Amino acid sequence: MKPTYDIDHAVIRFAGDSGDGIQIIGSQFAAASALTGNDIRSLPDFPAEIRAPEGSVGGVSSFQIQFGAAPIYTAGDACNALIAMNAAALKASLSSVAKGGAIVANTAGFSEKNLRLAGYVQNPLEDGSLAGYSVFAVDITKMTALALADYKTKLSSSEIERAKNFFALGMIYWLYHRPIESTAEWIRNKFSGKADILNANTEALFSGWDYAVNAELFTVRYHINAAPLPKGRYRSLTGNVAIALGLTAAAQKARLPLLFAGYPITPASDILHTLSSYKRFGVKVIQAEDEIAAIAATLGASFGGNLAATASSGPGMSLKIEALGLGVMAELPLVVVDVQRAGPSTGMPTKTEQSDLLQSLYGRHGEAPLPVLAAASAADCFDVAFEASRIALKYMTPVIVLSDSYLSNSSEPWRIPEDGELPSIEPHFSKGAPEHGALKQGDFKPYLRDPATLTRQWAIPGTKALEHRIGGLEKLANVGTVSHDAENHAEMVRVRAEKIAGIANDIPLAEAFGAETGQTLVISWGSTFGAVRTAVEQMLLQREHIAHLHLRYLNPFPRNLHNIMQKFDRIVCVELNSGQLSQVLRGAFGEEIIPLTKITGQPFKTDEIKSFIRETLAHQTGVDDVRFVLEGLVPS
Repeated sequence: MKPTYDIDHAVIRFAGDSGDGIQIIGSQFAAASALTGNDIRSLPDFPAEIRAPEGSVGGVSSFQIQFGAAPIYTAGDACNALIAMNAAALKASLSSVAKGGAIVANTAGFSEKNLRLAGYVQNPLEDGSLAGYSVFAVDITKMTALALADYKTKLSSSEIERAKNFFALGMIYWLYHRPIESTAEWIRNKFSGKADILNANTEALFSGWDYAVNAELFTVRYHINAAPLPKGRYRSLTGNVAIALGLTAAAQKARLPLLFAGYPITPASDILHTLSSYKRFGVKVIQAEDEIAAIAATLGASFGGNLAATASSGPGMSLKIEALGLGVMAELPLVVVDVQRAGPSTGMPTKTEQSDLLQSLYGRHGEAPLPVLAAASAADCFDVAFEASRIALKYMTPVIVLSDSYLSNSSEPWRIPEDGELPSIEPHFSKGAPEHGALKQGDFKPYLRDPATLTRQWAIPGTKALEHRIGGLEKLANVGTVSHDAENHAEMVRVRAEKIAGIANDIPLAEAFGAETGQTLVISWGSTFGAVRTAVEQMLLQREHIAHLHLRYLNPFPRNLHNIMQKFDRIVCVELNSGQLSQVLRGAFGEEIIPLTKITGQPFKTDEIKSFIRETLAHQTGVDDVRFVLEGLVPS
């Protein structure tokens, strides 16, 4: 019996060719870990090319996951175990493996050709260059073929070889005490109409488990207890699926049909795909001919009384801009999701970035302010989509939701809300009757506003006596007829801006995590939350005077934001761009902001943030002060 060690957390990475099924087994491992009760965060990473050259470093697909018995915020800085299906996978991922970590290498992927394509002069499994790691060399391809020998007359050799991903998964399931039956059930559902492929993949999965048991490959096993998550029903979900669920839930709570129109674009397409299966919830989905048609359809649906939404990324958002201005002028509720990716133009469509912030805030013609929200994690995408829908319907305005490639594909446990937990949403429909007497044709004034929210009334076309004009031309205040009067235009611009600014009174106050006052406040937004929160937690354990403030609402800002900023000596803003939020904060509040930026297409690592903050302290406070911060406050 091999000894089992209890550990708090682990980070593993599956890596291989883009045709090796890496994303499948990674997502299955994440789902199995969620079923075990662990907290998880994952980082899928795809080649930027649709079909990169086989065996090349640029064609490597990987899936990294951190799972543990305590709250997990990131996919981890360094891997405890790497499963490399070929030489290129090892080359691309070795820098992410912790010293002393385990490397499970498929020796079939280290042929002379594979080594050449990966840029190796010698075989790293044999030349001693991996001496600092625990290397387990296994011919996974051959072992899979032996396990599936009975299928040689039923399946092609390539079909048998493709099952090697499940053989590898079975090995790692045994190593980390993961439940195997959930993946077996997934295989049964996935290949229900293809009995031979179903049986072969299932056989490969269990054979990998048996091989790990009997081959004396691993000398130990690892066990991770369940995390102390709040009680409830959980499921594992990605950010894109969470957005689809959030929009659907908001439509249900508002008692409105949901119309989603979109055009396929990486990495936002899964929102469209997911919502297309929600017909039973009254969801209508249009795959439009292009991005412009998609947002035009949603504006029409909004005018007709639907909760309307669209989603895109990068260049697709640019195409939506003109119609988005129409939504501002017409004051129609609409949710626009931007799943950001590395740009500009086509850029690197499978890599992550936060470079659309300035476009979201200012990228429209004319004075056209909009609420902008950003999700912090995959599960938070649900809450942000729901909240964006609430704001859109309450304030009769388009709302932009910012996600990114990292959040769209990463997964985490999500507690399914109980009945009654989600608040009701009340659309701002016209009541259809004035204070005195019946409403007559021509009496309805579509731009009369709620004095508290400055929201105009929402009138469904075709409703008797609610006929009105709507469109892109400026409207006469209250009345709603077309107006070219200069003073009226200035007034309407002011009112529209004041309406959006007033949303600050309807959102939560900002809260800083950590020190109430001190040396450093670290501000983050979007997917940088996890790495920043982990870094700050670790620095607080060292008694460093630091706090973390994460922003979900980027326009308008929480009304107490500046007050919190003024309590700290320096402010560091962490973002995956060239410093866009830093510019906005500096312009809004006149405070000096120290930007920490990254534009490599990869999310931040925790150690990158800690190192930057400490180097900033060293530069600004002097060596003696830094020694006090890093050493003098550490408890003996």
